[in-house]
Amino acid sequence: MLGIPSNQTNSDSSWKQALAAAITQADQLLAYLELPSTLLLAAQTASQLFPLKVPLGFADRIEKGNIHDPLLLQILPLGAEMIVTPGYTSDPLEEQTKNPLPGLLHKYHGRVLFIVTGTCAVNCRYCFRREFPYQDNNPGSKGWDQALAYIANDSSIEEVILSGGDPLMLSDKPLATLLDKISKICHVKTVRFHTRLPVVLPERITDSLVNLLQASSLQTVMVIHCNHANEIDATVAQALAKLKNAGITLLNQAVLLKGVNDSLETQIALQKKLFANGVLPYYLHLLDKVQGSAHFYVADETAQKLIYEMTQSLPGYLVPKLAREIPGMGSKLTLSL
Repeated sequence: MLGIPSNQTNSDSSWKQALAAAITQADQLLAYLELPSTLLLAAQTASQLFPLKVPLGFADRIEKGNIHDPLLLQILPLGAEMIVTPGYTSDPLEEQTKNPLPGLLHKYHGRVLFIVTGTCAVNCRYCFRREFPYQDNNPGSKGWDQALAYIANDSSIEEVILSGGDPLMLSDKPLATLLDKISKICHVKTVRFHTRLPVVLPERITDSLVNLLQASSLQTVMVIHCNHANEIDATVAQALAKLKNAGITLLNQAVLLKGVNDSLETQIALQKKLFANGVLPYYLHLLDKVQGSAHFYVADETAQKLIYEMTQSLPGYLVPKLAREIPGMGSKLTLSL
């Protein structure tokens, strides 16, 4: 089993303390960010549908008093979330039809998505899994063996994608156990993390975590989720540097969000800042139409024009693929320019 150095076994405490201090109440958030009290009622009501949660470190990157701050818009519950919009559903990707075992999604050839936890460090208001039935898909470490047996019995599976929630919400010990079990499946070559924690809770990227990732025999890919350049401060840069220096492949996936990152200037700044910190673009996702997120919608034509403008301003390796996931397709659909 992957080892955790004895002098680092208590390294979980620092990030768990930061997580415990996260803002979870609307009145607390408005006071902390010096926002008008007129937002309170809608924020409290929307929070009953999908809870508010934001770490203090992320909140500190938000400009106080600015109701249009692009980071604030991602985490502030709004009255718009309560508007029922035709075409928006609780399961826009129809993931429950590709859910052969609790915690396991098998949508594409050669890889499976393993939901190892239902919790996140931040609740993004556009999250397509905001209504996902985590209570039925969180088998815990005792239930992992069933999912791992499914993977072991399908030799076409070469990559296991750890998702959630957020897989880095696991403590080091269970994460090391899981990676060790995956590494013993001979046809699995790669483990991929889909995680927002390096950005919203960089305290999670401890030396102990990096060491256990580095010790794995699996090729490790980490797809972070960063939507705006302002999300990357010195603490995030330090966390990304640790991962990069450990030989972990770093990619970014973002969601195109109205008022947040739907301008050429914003996208250029994001891609350059990511690259400066060792991260290459992967996907720019069109919004998954989960109920409560319609106010973030950006039309396909606008998105395609934006990508075209990016190709005129950036080298090709800094232009993400504009993508949409369509239920039942064998891969994500990349929109042509």
